[in-house]
Amino acid sequence: MNYKQLVKLIFNPTTALACSILLLTSQNSLADLLPKSNPVQGGIAVINLNIPTTEKMPVAKFNKKRVMIKPKNQSWHAIVGISLNTKPGKYFINIENKKYSFLVRSKKYKTQYLTIKNKRKVNPTKKDIERIIKEKKIIGAVFRNWRETNVETEFIAPVKGPFSSPFGLKRFFNKQPRRPHSGLDIAAKEGAPIYAPAAGLITNTGDYFFNGNSIFIDHGQGLITMYCHLSEVIMKKGQKVKQGDLIGKVGMTGRVTGPHLHWSVNLNNTRVEPTLFLNK
Repeated sequence: MNYKQLVKLIFNPTTALACSILLLTSQNSLADLLPKSNPVQGGIAVINLNIPTTEKMPVAKFNKKRVMIKPKNQSWHAIVGISLNTKPGKYFINIENKKYSFLVRSKKYKTQYLTIKNKRKVNPTKKDIERIIKEKKIIGAVFRNWRETNVETEFIAPVKGPFSSPFGLKRFFNKQPRRPHSGLDIAAKEGAPIYAPAAGLITNTGDYFFNGNSIFIDHGQGLITMYCHLSEVIMKKGQKVKQGDLIGKVGMTGRVTGPHLHWSVNLNNTRVEPTLFLNK
């Protein structure tokens, strides 16, 4: 292409319009790269650090745990996961000797009563408890992992279906109180495909007492997702995945009342509301 052809292309009204649309789309995409900020119990706080991205990415900590840092509008932002048992009030993240404050609001979650036919899944035997303790250590190590990399935080839903049990429910199994629901249940038929919501690395797979067949994706910077009760695990530990890759199939293994996907999102070793990461 010579100089005259280039000038003609640039100043062509149709081309100019296309360029404008492309620019706006790019700007909108950049604006949507961060998850939705909702600083409540079980939510996420997105904090503008007012540090230009021309400077080195800072290291931030909350409760002595590393916090994800991402750019937006030429400024570094901290993305902080807030646990369900966090009391409402003022909190701080630390960057070297400087503190940044944010407020956590209270949120009330509904109560759910479930009947489990397999009573061992509600009241495990001594042998079951020994297995559960071992598995808890394995899963805990997966959630504590920190992988320094660029992070994709605009998710797609991992499976098609209605949200059957929302995050944060106060749960009773066979009328016995248990821990709040730390993920999102998506109802789907057994064998339905499960897709990676974002790019990442498969860091663990296994068959667990409560979770059944499970798979874990490390997306980077403490953002780790878990998929439970699968009928089939397709990806293997150590494999890299892209957004939309098939990772497994819906099942009803572990502690379940029917086929569904239990999807958990972990941020700075804290389980948070998965829908805050879903795109529009």
